[in-house]
Amino acid sequence: MANRPAQSDPFDLVVFGGTGDLAHRKLLPALYHREPVGHLGEDARIIAVSRRELSDTEYRDWARNAICEHVAEVDQEALERFLARIQYVSVDVAQNTGWEALEQKLAGREDVVRAFYLSVSPDFFGPICSALGEHNLVTETSRVTIEKPIGKNGRSAHEVNETIGSVFKEHQIFRIDHYLGKETVQNLMALRFANVLFEPLWNAAHIDHVQITVAETLGVESRAGYYDTAGALRDMVQNHLLQLLCLVAMEPPESMAPDSVRDEKLKVLKALRPMSSEMVERNTVRGQYRAGASAGGAVKGYLEELGRNDSNTETFVAAKVDIENWRWANVPFYLRTGKRLAARVSEITIQFKDLPHSIFLPDAGRIAANKLVIRLQPDEGVKMQVMIKDPGPGSMRLREVPLDMTFAEAFSSRHPDAYERLIMDMIRGNQTLFMRRDEVEAAWTWIDPILEQWSQIKEAPKPYTSGTWGPSASIALIERDGRTWHDETY
Repeated sequence: MANRPAQSDPFDLVVFGGTGDLAHRKLLPALYHREPVGHLGEDARIIAVSRRELSDTEYRDWARNAICEHVAEVDQEALERFLARIQYVSVDVAQNTGWEALEQKLAGREDVVRAFYLSVSPDFFGPICSALGEHNLVTETSRVTIEKPIGKNGRSAHEVNETIGSVFKEHQIFRIDHYLGKETVQNLMALRFANVLFEPLWNAAHIDHVQITVAETLGVESRAGYYDTAGALRDMVQNHLLQLLCLVAMEPPESMAPDSVRDEKLKVLKALRPMSSEMVERNTVRGQYRAGASAGGAVKGYLEELGRNDSNTETFVAAKVDIENWRWANVPFYLRTGKRLAARVSEITIQFKDLPHSIFLPDAGRIAANKLVIRLQPDEGVKMQVMIKDPGPGSMRLREVPLDMTFAEAFSSRHPDAYERLIMDMIRGNQTLFMRRDEVEAAWTWIDPILEQWSQIKEAPKPYTSGTWGPSASIALIERDGRTWHDETY
């Protein structure tokens, strides 16, 4: 029988940005999914906070619409139970008003877990936390969750961490990266540390290189204003891709205890070879999408979506990364992420080395090196490319085939969304899948020199047509090493 997480202790989850897009698409549907399976205790409350003036009934109607839109199968009885938990408070963070109403809503429940989720612009992280402290809303059992990006560079990230840290203790701060909540990311750790098969081969002696791709078919669309101040390096590489790299490259932790896992991730970040000016120019590629075709229709270019004639903001990044330790000496990690690419896919490819010697005759065919592909989205699963004999009489003919496990086929139960796991982990106080302060700042230490060099050379991002795999320079980046990107027909 599958293990079921226990019912949570009583809690108040206060969601700032309660009428925002993230709450609509992800947070409310994720919380609803915990209702039918009994993970929300009877005394659990959800308090949505936004500057809009709404009654509890009006907000519950808004939440009902969100759940019905984004949940495939809705249990009406469970939905009514869930909506009854929800209350609404109007707080204008920019004007610093409405806090007294939130105080009244939380009064008398200082003994339950009090979790604050800041689904707001990063500019409001500091002001909200400061106000929570000033109004004595932070208890010993409080936690706060903040979404990326945490700062725009190392200096601003330090300032954000200092401000939040002046109100909350480090064990109360949950820096969320939803990629770490994906089932396949969890299975990356299970593959490595729960199977004797892979860990002995997980090193420079057997692995040729590693690829990490996070590709989107969407453009920036309604996020154009924010995105033009960030770009793909800040928006994706500094957090999502580096976190995935850490899970691939880290040493076995002593246990699954939060700090044991995060200690090993931090070691990887500190072992990243710093990018000199010459390395930035040679080992990174910036791109920006132009008009093209996606999802069967014509789409605008980045500048058209932005409504400007020029911008040096990158919508695509490819990079060759080296880790300076014994396990990964001379094993390059190729990172790639972008918008308006040929397919929506997030995956990690572990490319093993070629066979040192073949015993087969030349007419047996080419022997391809083994490859482990861990698909994060869509169609989450794990695939191992191996060589077998082609069935039939006659001489030995070799053929590459996949040993394929798709989670949807392997497990009959519904596949939980990453936010479901992460929200409940936060409420339970489990920080394993959340970033520690020193991780965030170590990642910026590696990212900052790249940003600085890009700003100095003032070279425009290389254009690429929407619906392709990015600028041709990204292909040259990997092919000059005699390798190629793992681009299947998705």
